[in-house]
Amino acid sequence: MSWAKSLVKLSTYEVEVLQKRMAEINQRRSDVEMRLLMLEAEGEAEAQNARSNAEAGWYHIGFLDGLRARRAALFDQLKAIDLEEQGARDALNGAFEEQKKYEQVAEEIRLKQVRELARRDSAAMDEMGLRRAAAGRR
Repeated sequence: MSWAKSLVKLSTYEVEVLQKRMAEINQRRSDVEMRLLMLEAEGEAEAQNARSNAEAGWYHIGFLDGLRARRAALFDQLKAIDLEEQGARDALNGAFEEQKKYEQVAEEIRLKQVRELARRDSAAMDEMGLRRAAAGRR
């Protein structure tokens, strides 16, 4: 039984590690999304500045090119995070399945031991009953 418990503990640990990995991936995703929102806000502020100041308007086209490049880089990061998340999600699902298998094996071993103990108790009670019956006939 101890080997089954060890397998369950190991699979539980693996699930916990993968859950932490998923949390880290989700944190990175939210960081990139926040940077994307900040970039959008920065673009809006710069557009407003360009509308109100003619001199700033000359630099606005260059700013927009840089903004597009940074936005594209952030979208590339999001795509990479999506792929990593999908892989981590698949690994986590597999780890959950393995954990469930090990838990079922451990439970089956435990039930088998309980049944064996009950069988032995029943056999002992039968033996005691036969001895009393034999002692009563004498």
